[in-house]
Amino acid sequence: MVPSTTPALITPGRQALDSALHQLDQAAGHLGLDDGLRTMLATPRRSLTVSVPVRREDGRLDVVQGFRVQHNVSRGPAKGGLRFHPGTDIHEVTALAMWMTWKCALVGIPYGGAKGGVAIDPAGLTTRELERMTRRYVNEILPLIGPEKDIPAPDVGTDEQTMAWVMDTYSVNAGYSVPGVVTGKPMTLGGSLGRNGATSRGVQIAALAALGRSPEGVTVAVQGFGKVGALAAQYLSDAGCKVVAVSDVTGAVHHAGGLDIARLRGHAAQAGGVAGFPQADALSHDDLLELDVDVLVPAALEGVITEANAPRIRARMIVEGANGPTTPEADEILAANGTLVVPDILANSGGVIVSYLEWVQNMQAYSWSSGEVELKLRDLMLGAFSEVTSLAAERGLTLRQAAHVIGVGRVAEAHQMRGLYP
Repeated sequence: MVPSTTPALITPGRQALDSALHQLDQAAGHLGLDDGLRTMLATPRRSLTVSVPVRREDGRLDVVQGFRVQHNVSRGPAKGGLRFHPGTDIHEVTALAMWMTWKCALVGIPYGGAKGGVAIDPAGLTTRELERMTRRYVNEILPLIGPEKDIPAPDVGTDEQTMAWVMDTYSVNAGYSVPGVVTGKPMTLGGSLGRNGATSRGVQIAALAALGRSPEGVTVAVQGFGKVGALAAQYLSDAGCKVVAVSDVTGAVHHAGGLDIARLRGHAAQAGGVAGFPQADALSHDDLLELDVDVLVPAALEGVITEANAPRIRARMIVEGANGPTTPEADEILAANGTLVVPDILANSGGVIVSYLEWVQNMQAYSWSSGEVELKLRDLMLGAFSEVTSLAAERGLTLRQAAHVIGVGRVAEAHQMRGLYP
């Protein structure tokens, strides 16, 4: 796989894949990997594109595209989210699967990377239509998934109800209940305490570790007030940070004295977004990214920090709650300007860590308390953070470069130790 150079082909998904391939190439260069191994690491193990028919309530039949990509399974079963979003394509899903591979290796959990998606806006479906579409999609990818093969989880546009439908569809075909086929499930179906909000908790842990000082009075802007960003804002506020601005698809709001995040979450739930929050001023999306704050948390989709806006970003530190929010060109500008970037494969790894803990509990028919889960999450994240910062200081790398050297290096070592069959 090589980066695209044809402008007409550079969709947001293709741009994300180009970023992932660039990061892999950099890491492979630092590791001295040969061309054959580089090609193997850049190439997904399996990629599946399926047609998903959706029967609408008025009798119409729509057909949408679905995808599942297993990037690498050298270190264990594939693991990765399932997103429902109209912009989803095979390139985006491949990039996200690749990042998941390095993420799992970096934090030391025995998974490979996968990702799935359906190119549809779930907001345009009734609950029954959404259930029918989910179950049909699962039926199409059924040969690929399983608790020892590939374990989906929630992502953009999906939630614990989606995972319940996935689990049930798989279990009906298996003939018995298989809770370990997905993570991020409702508690009544084998979900784990601490799974909801785990990605956001990880963002908070990474941000506070990178600060290296008291969070009191630290100013924060959060781009993306969804399932990751809203709770990340809450956790950072609870720790003593001053969250001064947030945004979502409806708009952005700002209050220099600090937003009341609990009240803002209530407003967003009732009004459908942050726009119109009475205790704040309106702000443009671009202005939020360029605010003079201590910490910027991009927590929406890929490619929001680019070569065009990176020179105007004034945050002293960026903690990536989303996957791939910063393009390689922007990375170079931020590094030259002295902006510290805590990369996605480290900062947002809390979700897959607690997904792993949920899967372990399912496989053992056992459960841990929320305190035990949070302690394990914190230990794994802080251990990975220490390794990344140590390597970065030792070799003069950015945190992103160091994180990828560690993650890619562990996957490459697994390939070399296993050998090639036949």
